[in-house]
Amino acid sequence: MKKNARPDSNRPTLRQALRRLHFAVTLFAVGLAGVVMTVMGVVALRAYTDHHQKLIARSIVYTVQAATVFHDRQAATETLAAIAAKEDVAAAVVFDAHNEILAEWHDSSQERFAWARQRVARLINPPPVFLPIVHQGQTVGHLRLVGRGGNLFDFLLKGLAGVVACVLVSGLVANRLSRRTSREIVRPLRTLAEVAHAVRNERAFARRVPPARIQELHALGEDFNALLDELEAWQTQWQDENASLAHKAAHDSLTGLPNRAHFEEALDRAIHDAAVLDRRVAIMFLDSDRFKEINDGMGHAAGDAVLINIAARVRGQLREGDVVARLGGDEFAIMLSPLRELSDAQRIADDILLGMRAPIRLPNGEDIVCSLSIGIAVFPDHADNAGGLFDAADSAMYHAKRRGGATQSTAGLPGRPAFQPYTAYN
Repeated sequence: MKKNARPDSNRPTLRQALRRLHFAVTLFAVGLAGVVMTVMGVVALRAYTDHHQKLIARSIVYTVQAATVFHDRQAATETLAAIAAKEDVAAAVVFDAHNEILAEWHDSSQERFAWARQRVARLINPPPVFLPIVHQGQTVGHLRLVGRGGNLFDFLLKGLAGVVACVLVSGLVANRLSRRTSREIVRPLRTLAEVAHAVRNERAFARRVPPARIQELHALGEDFNALLDELEAWQTQWQDENASLAHKAAHDSLTGLPNRAHFEEALDRAIHDAAVLDRRVAIMFLDSDRFKEINDGMGHAAGDAVLINIAARVRGQLREGDVVARLGGDEFAIMLSPLRELSDAQRIADDILLGMRAPIRLPNGEDIVCSLSIGIAVFPDHADNAGGLFDAADSAMYHAKRRGGATQSTAGLPGRPAFQPYTAYN
């Protein structure tokens, strides 16, 4: 009869093996996650530090501009020290227009782990920032700024300390975990983390946390879902407000037309595309012949009514894709892109002039007729850039105005009769 086999003391029990495996997996997962998160945090903080250094450099450039122009070394040095000493800056040097040092500042403070900070700064600190110092469109000097890297070093220390602490704590807790605990606690929390990650990185505010068996975790999931409901509502409101602000920034509040800045951006893009595709672009300058008389004699309400009517009638004569903008006062501009023939622009101008023949009803009930003077210029016939095209169209518009108004004029041409009906081009 065989004796009962004794347990081999060199072999772990199933409970011990499971605990060791759980402990090793936990340590590896937590350690790897901590290292990855620390590296990601360092990368993100490095990008933030680079952006922050550039902001500091711009602030210094604006502040020392006057001292650089007047070559005032003392003022430049004091200004440099006043700003750099309060920021995470290792050195800052201001050069004049001849690349000679006008002022410089170096961090002379003594910190703990200075040697380690220097080594970390060499490895992960953003490169030095070089910015020109510009005055009235001319470069009068340069600024070189070097970051100290203190924030990166502090973050790295805290990150490593956090990783070590997480590993130790996770190792102690791992011995007490069970499959049921993992199934009923870790899984709901993991789901919540996945939803939070999706919301943070993908803006997936429609995601929700499913119900959990444990009451506290279920309540947490419900609170998190309620928070997501509010965030989703805030995001919608924020998008609507941003769209409204963007529209207001690019459009005239009275007429609803694009403003000058929006028009110039559209014209630059159209000219660039036309140059690549060998196409033509036309612009028109429109100026009211009687607006000042109406605005001064009948009041601003009458002037506003005239501008609104001009905008509506001009917009109604344009093709899809054409752009009309109010440049300011009673001046309007139209961009026709693409343009096949000059006669197409002249025909549209005639349509606009014809449309302005109808009386405009003022707020006081009075009817008036307000004609326009129109100047036309075409890219690349009259100019090869937006500025030249503006000047050519503006000159043509004043030529039409000198001929008595209520007419159009094309840059480089002797001029057209006071008005030609639409049928003249059919």
